[in-house]
Amino acid sequence: MVLLPVFMLVLLSFILMFRMFSVRTGALKNREVRISEIAVGQKAWPTKAAQVSNAYSNQFELPVLFFVLIAIALPLRQADLLTVLLSWVFVVTRYIHAGVYATSNNLKARFSAFAAGALVLLIMWVYFALKILLAI
Repeated sequence: MVLLPVFMLVLLSFILMFRMFSVRTGALKNREVRISEIAVGQKAWPTKAAQVSNAYSNQFELPVLFFVLIAIALPLRQADLLTVLLSWVFVVTRYIHAGVYATSNNLKARFSAFAAGALVLLIMWVYFALKILLAI
């Protein structure tokens, strides 16, 4: 079922949103930042809060192309087994990317997860386009 990976990716967004709320609230309570410093921008947040915030924001970038693909593939009955398997691989890369971003922020690991996810998503789009255009 291709919707389960979609639900898992949506869950990741909510997990990161709640984590961001928790980290930001903690930063305000611990006086690491003042409300006046963050009222008009993000730059004043402490590093940890910025990392989690960036991980959350990233869920509205590359994953959008995944959501669009699935939204088009479903009504056209093009969400086959390969699409489902690739969807799971993409979702796993997004969890790894977000996990690294929100914790160690190891750039090499984060980029590797991002690049792997981007490549899987590209393969999914090419596969989908070929199926539609060539009526496979």
